[in-house]
Formats: sequence, structure tokens, C-alpha cells
Amino acid sequence: MRLFSKWMIRGVIGFAVLGALLASGCNDSTSTAYLRVLHASPDAPNVDINLDGKDVLTDVAYKAASSYLPVKPGSHVIKVFPTGTTNAVITANVTLVKNTYTTVAAVNFVANIEGKVITDDNTPPTSGNVKVRLIHFSPSAGTVDIYVTAPGADISTMTPTLSAVPFLAVSDYISTAAGTYEVRITPTGTKEVVIDSGTLTLAAGQIRTGVALDNPGAQPPFTAIVLNDLN
Repeated sequence: MRLFSKWMIRGVIGFAVLGALLASGCNDSTSTAYLRVLHASPDAPNVDINLDGKDVLTDVAYKAASSYLPVKPGSHVIKVFPTGTTNAVITANVTLVKNTYTTVAAVNFVANIEGKVITDDNTPPTSGNVKVRLIHFSPSAGTVDIYVTAPGADISTMTPTLSAVPFLAVSDYISTAAGTYEVRITPTGTKEVVIDSGTLTLAAGQIRTGVALDNPGAQPPFTAIVLNDLN
């Protein structure tokens, strides 16, 4: 059963002040690391993000992600606070290396909220290709199978592209020819589609990360966002 026709495009946190704070002293691109932050805790309120003692993002909503932001390489402490409070619910220690890309996500239900640090590979794909990565951040979905197919393909007799994917899993990058695809997610061992991307058109040179999430208080109960990693 097709549940919805299009993955939600990521929310963009457009805070110019954040870039200014993070990029301070990073004018030399050869000595810069890049950091992205994602709010993926379905029952958490909006949050504030603190980097090394400075509040750099405020009132960040569920499913919102920042763009990649320049940060000095080295060790950093990221703290996440419910907006307007002073008690951190996540403290993550992150070491960033120059010319690398990292995503830090607040994940799981509030009772078990944690920070997930993900190493991103934004090395451009080979000519004519795209790179796609899939992340399972839906705490209610259980273990899932993921099908990446041509649009409208019948998955009833297909083997999943990725099988028995557990909560918090981050797939390797899948390199494939640019074109149109459909991504469907089912509970492991079934063909019941609980997330359907609809038709996705991917142009050569793009890198995309699809993130499966809970859809609190709404039907269908699951949803997804797409992060534009490159191009």
C-alpha cells in the first residue's frame, strides 16, 4: 500500500549567526571541518544547540537539519537543551578532522534520547552516478527491509536492497546511475510498505541521505526526510 507520494524535504535551519560563530577563525578552507545537526527525537520538544559553551541554534524543531557549517578542526562538546531550559539532555564529544563532514543527530524517544555521531562521505560520485545512503531513526518501526527500485516496480518477489536493518543503523553509500528511483521500507520479512518515497529524481553528482522517522500524532505513523549532502 502506497502511503505517501513524496519524502519530506529536510527543514533548513537558516541562522546566519550560527555560521558566523562556527566559522570564526576558519577562513582558510584547508583547515576547516564541516558539521551538520539533525533533530530526530520524535517526542522531544524544540531544542537549543550549544557548541563549546555557546548557544548556536535555538528553537530547532523535530525533523529539522542544519546545512553543513564550517567548524575549527579538533575536539568539541555539543550539548542539546529543551528550548529555554538549562539542563542538557544530550552531551556529545566530537573530534572533527579538517576537510571532513560530520552529522550529529538527537535520536530516540526522550526517555532514551542520545546523540548519534555520523561520519559523512561527500566525495563526489563517479561520472554519471549518484550516491545514496539510508538511515533508520524510527524508534517505533522495529527492524526493516529497504527496497531501492525503479518507480512502480513490484516488490512482492524482490529481495530487499538492505535486509533486517535495525534501529539506529546507518547504511553504506549506494553508488548508482543517475535517474529516477523509488524507495520503500517494510517491516522485516513482510511486503507491507510503511514508508514510500514516491518517485525520486536524482541528478548526476548528487549525494543524498534518506532518514526514516516516526511521524508522531499523524497517519501514516512513519515518515522520512531527505538530506541534501552534496549538490
